[in-house]
Amino acid sequence: MDANKGKGEQGMQNPGGQMDRPVSFHFMESMLPKAVKRRVHALKRLQVQCANIEAKFYEEVHELERKYAALYQPLFDKRRDIVTGTVEPTDEECEWHSDREEEEELAEEVKEKAAIEDAKKEEATPEEDPKGIPEFWLTIFKTVDMLSDMLQEHDEPILKHLKDIQVKFSEPGQPMSFTLEFHFESNGYFNNAVLTKVYKMKSEPDASEPFSFEGPEIIDCEGCQIDWHKGKDVTVKTIKKKQKHKGRGTVRTVTKQVPNDSFFNFFNPVKASPDGEMDEDSEFTLATDFEIGHFFRERIVPRAVLYFTGEALEDDESFEEEELEEGDEEEQDDEGDDDDDDEGDFVPKKEQPQPAECKQQ
Repeated sequence: MDANKGKGEQGMQNPGGQMDRPVSFHFMESMLPKAVKRRVHALKRLQVQCANIEAKFYEEVHELERKYAALYQPLFDKRRDIVTGTVEPTDEECEWHSDREEEEELAEEVKEKAAIEDAKKEEATPEEDPKGIPEFWLTIFKTVDMLSDMLQEHDEPILKHLKDIQVKFSEPGQPMSFTLEFHFESNGYFNNAVLTKVYKMKSEPDASEPFSFEGPEIIDCEGCQIDWHKGKDVTVKTIKKKQKHKGRGTVRTVTKQVPNDSFFNFFNPVKASPDGEMDEDSEFTLATDFEIGHFFRERIVPRAVLYFTGEALEDDESFEEEELEEGDEEEQDDEGDDDDDDEGDFVPKKEQPQPAECKQQ
């Protein structure tokens, strides 16, 4: 319910009674006896102190994340080495029990029968043994909707050179932040071995709105300069335009560079305005950027292999379906309540009932 809606003279019958309609919290406070209002102010001061303690809690959580990131890193390094083909895992390391083993066994039988038919061709042409796991990160980009929306066809050859994505947390004593590092092998597009994106965070209640604090939030981000090889910058495109001289009537062709859609614009983000004044499009772009950064940190990097195989996508979809089903059930329950009300004896009323309050989205 929006606390600012529903102001009215009969909004509250008495301080301890039931309200006939939504009332403003300012109006509610104004209706309280002076002594009670004074005590409510004391409770608000306690609430601010709770928010400050909560901020300290999240600071310690950040330190725990940093500590455990160091424990995860050797495993992520091994993942990178397997993906790039630097290391070949042992037979023991490759053992994996799958819930779909029976289906896979049946599929293998079908493959074996097909293989018999093509045996001669296979003998003539040795089977290729690709290095590592080709296009590991590119496959993830193409299958995850949030990332594929940014991906352009001209980005794909570059992302084939992406070796690893890492998350680095700010050191103790530094302002809270995390950095996404995109590690590339040597390629023909740019000189950078690592492209970075820093997300700056805030974990303290706003002095003007302390009760709005709900934990750390991303407040700004900073990309990096990409050292593109000549003619390889996919974030711009060259267009030709004809210009006619007003006096002589001669025509000349000029070329200029204009921005081009590309994933690599991710490293040149919109900057948050210091005074908080931004147009609607910039605010939306920045909010989307923050969401993507958080998604890389919380989902993509820790669970990369599951996004590569699609298993994590199934989990995400199942979670969304469950949420929708719960929402549908609530709506059906509400409709059922209305039906129950209609089934009772009809009692005429002098006034029309007030519409049901809407839940805050």
